Amino acid sequence: MRALLAGFSLLCLGALAEAAPRVVSLAPSMTEIVLELDAGELLVGVLDGGERPPALARLPSVGRHGQLDMERLLSLEPDLLLLWPGSVPPAQRDQLRRLGIATFSGEPGNLDQLIDQIEAIAQRIGRDQQGRAYAASLRERLQGLRDRYRREAPLRVFYQVWDKPLYTLGGRQVVSDALRVCGARNVFDDLAQPAPQVSVESVLLRDPEVILAGDEAQLASWRNWPRLSAVKGERLLVVPDKGLERPSGQMIEATARLCALLDAKAPVSR
Repeated sequence: MRALLAGFSLLCLGALAEAAPRVVSLAPSMTEIVLELDAGELLVGVLDGGERPPALARLPSVGRHGQLDMERLLSLEPDLLLLWPGSVPPAQRDQLRRLGIATFSGEPGNLDQLIDQIEAIAQRIGRDQQGRAYAASLRERLQGLRDRYRREAPLRVFYQVWDKPLYTLGGRQVVSDALRVCGARNVFDDLAQPAPQVSVESVLLRDPEVILAGDEAQLASWRNWPRLSAVKGERLLVVPDKGLERPSGQMIEATARLCALLDAKAPVSR
């Protein structure tokens, strides 16, 4: 009987270990997904990038974007790493692979893939039920936005990441899909690079109806081109918030705010 009880205890301990992995997140967006799934207690370390949520203020850091502290990470004895490919240099990604630590890697190119990723992370960390319910609500909200803001002719938008030098986003970047949800089109969606450098002349040639940037200062120089459709239509707009830069569940509501901004300046025919 004692042997049976001991075996039963080992099985229970194994189930608990499987249900509650020690997770290190190597991407702020994936850290946010874990919190959205009410699983913050599973995080034992994070890669820093920007301001931390208060709930994680005391959590150990394993470095910053592009500067992973491998020794610190290994000391945390993680069972699972959540990885955004660009957040860790290739050599260190290879090193992690050789160490045999279980890794979930994801870089969604559109919002549907993002929601699938959230559901997959939920499954990996033992939050299947929460993940399915959360994903279902996000898909419903996303479809509602597509239905509401669909346009016969998409609004031509230049999304300015930086001004000196001039950077934008390519068509495979998830923000480009957020624009599509809003009935708009990234005028550089034919470029494959995530963040290509472009010229002022190429922007003028594509003549966007809207220019989006992070603040007013980055928009100011476009007023020197009064024939540009975005200038004529007074559609030099500041992106509503930083939520579009974080591909986690909150990005769906950030997309909704973007859609509302575009619709206010260029209403959808209803």
